[in-house]
Amino acid sequence: MQMQQRLLWFRRLALLGAALALVVVVMGAWVRLTAAGLGCPDWPGCYGHVFPQTEPGSAQAFGKALREMLHRYAAGTLGLIITTLLALGVMNRRDRGQPLAPVIALFCVVCLQGALGALTVTLLLTPLIVTGHLLGGLTTLGLLWWLSRTPERRDSTEAERGLRVLALVCCAALLLQIALGGWTSTNYAAVACPDFPTCQRRWWPQMDYRDGFTLSHGLGIDYEGGVLAHPARVAIHFTHRLGAALAGTLLLTLGVLVTLRAKGPRLRRAGVLLIAAVLLQITLGVATVLWGVPLPLATLHNAGAALLVIAMVTVLRRLWPTPAIAVLPLDRG
Repeated sequence: MQMQQRLLWFRRLALLGAALALVVVVMGAWVRLTAAGLGCPDWPGCYGHVFPQTEPGSAQAFGKALREMLHRYAAGTLGLIITTLLALGVMNRRDRGQPLAPVIALFCVVCLQGALGALTVTLLLTPLIVTGHLLGGLTTLGLLWWLSRTPERRDSTEAERGLRVLALVCCAALLLQIALGGWTSTNYAAVACPDFPTCQRRWWPQMDYRDGFTLSHGLGIDYEGGVLAHPARVAIHFTHRLGAALAGTLLLTLGVLVTLRAKGPRLRRAGVLLIAAVLLQITLGVATVLWGVPLPLATLHNAGAALLVIAMVTVLRRLWPTPAIAVLPLDRG
């Protein structure tokens, strides 16, 4: 019974971490979209202080610094939660059902996130670093959500096993699409196509793919506001739209098939959640473009990506149930 209680509290802490990771991801988007990414030019403090200092006549600068530091405080708290999860995983590693390898992976990801967070500031918002930081944040969220879910005690059906390959393909497509979204945001290409479904009132606008997808334009460049010419930004935005069409189709197909073929309510709910998350994200994306990329919608679009990660991880978790013989009889959740 003590072993089951330890595992229950471990999952509760992982769930708390997942909730905070969602907040950190959305806060990161809010900081970036309000041009506060360089509100504190040093790391981990802000102008050498733990808390931003107020100076006369610098209310705007203070506001940016405060937003950046709030994001860092939340990320630091998340790091402490993940470190605690690692300690619990190591201490209880002999307990049946206690995950260890995913916790170690999670700890490595959050350490990498800390390094990328520092580089984001010191390298002046280099798009490759900022995009990697976004992917790391969503990976952290996905791993925490996975750890918080209780595996089902049952054998998988033939129909579920047949969906696993498609699920993995969809997971890869989602990862690529999120990377494209991050590249669009960090290169300030969201407003490059202000119309929909056309772009620049053309179905195939003038684009510069070579410059748009050059991973680095050198060090010492301040990337705040973007440095690319308009055709390069159009190429990035247009590719993100094409990726959304492909990834959205794949994810909706998976969601429908999972819902129709599921033998249990948990997997069926996971399929419905995936469908809802895809439709919500598409709606937010279109509305963001048509309404001129307002801050609330752009921030919600980033939150929608996080919801898609949660939905995708839930489907993966339910498609790989733990055989009943391998789980404790009283393991519930």
